[in-house]
Amino acid sequence: MRKRVLLVPDGMADEPQASLGGRTPLEAAHTPCMDGLARGGVVGLVRTVPQGMAAGSDVANLAVLGYDPAAVFSGRSPLEAASIGVVLGADDVSYRCNLVTIADGVMKDHTAGSIGNDEARSCVAALQAALGGGPFEFHSGVSYRNLLVWRGGELVPCTPPHDILDRPIAGYLPGTAAGQVASTAAAALVDLQRRADEVLADVRPATSVWFWGEGTAPRMSRWSELYGLSGAVIGAVDLVRGIGRLAGLDVIDVPGATGDLDTDYGAKARAVVAALEDHDLVWVHVEAPDEAAHMGDLRAKMRAIERIDAEVLAPILSSPTRPAAMVLPDHHTTLHTRTHADPPVPFVISEPLPGSGGGGAMSFGETEAAATGLFVASGAELMRLFLEASG
Repeated sequence: MRKRVLLVPDGMADEPQASLGGRTPLEAAHTPCMDGLARGGVVGLVRTVPQGMAAGSDVANLAVLGYDPAAVFSGRSPLEAASIGVVLGADDVSYRCNLVTIADGVMKDHTAGSIGNDEARSCVAALQAALGGGPFEFHSGVSYRNLLVWRGGELVPCTPPHDILDRPIAGYLPGTAAGQVASTAAAALVDLQRRADEVLADVRPATSVWFWGEGTAPRMSRWSELYGLSGAVIGAVDLVRGIGRLAGLDVIDVPGATGDLDTDYGAKARAVVAALEDHDLVWVHVEAPDEAAHMGDLRAKMRAIERIDAEVLAPILSSPTRPAAMVLPDHHTTLHTRTHADPPVPFVISEPLPGSGGGGAMSFGETEAAATGLFVASGAELMRLFLEASG
């Protein structure tokens, strides 16, 4: 059976940039491997964020893996809870607990300066010691991405911190955004954030916590039951690893994978090649383009894309297994807004579709993908096309 690789450079899709002559970062980056796949395979656009759902990596990565987000999504943080082994009861609610930097009431950095794992664990340990032990639990994740569990709690609508960079936080506290009326539960979370800020004042470098990604325990079918194949996932962030665990994929640890711009790209590629020996499909996720776009750093985003092409995709394609490959970002992360957007994203499949020579392109990018006229309405439909083309 042909082996398959699903490569997801998070947030790689973007808008045309005036400084690049109207090209997007993907179109301007040097990506000979992705372009080679485009010339020999199929290129098009796919909708990874269903109409009416927020453009987040949670929803989009569920779609990329071939699930219907509208049917299985119950919030972002429960996916991350699954990654770190936190079990949610029927009455429990979880929240992403970002370590952030807030200065003069303004959200300056949703990553607390890309806080290191050791520093982040110290912060979370201090929070748990001071504020845990009752209904609230603080759990460490990766870097700034941590978890709050509210046992027997309530769902409170919250705003992602990367959506309000350089804005005053006063209008975006839990339960207050978009004209919402603050509830007793929202007031409890706001008070918890305030008390957490007091704890962190003696810990640093994070100044504050920010709760978002609220959700309850999800129910998902195993990926092998949906598609009849074995699979593994390689990714550094808890969101992706949690989706993998809930989907029944083998979650592979990769030393040096950080979920940031300094991730070990080559180590990820080597892990994929090894995993292909005993898995039908390996899903490899690289967070770096998304992080660069949240920073508003064009050059860093292009460099991340180029490193994915040269240090992840190239070694995989030249490995002895010669796997079929599909490459696509989960969603747009635009440099202009520094946050996610929901237009359809470009995809490339290394193999032509059975009975059709259409959909090819001279290079891989947003413009070429749109020009082919091939549009796929959902991630589940795209996964079926990929498996059919590479079968």
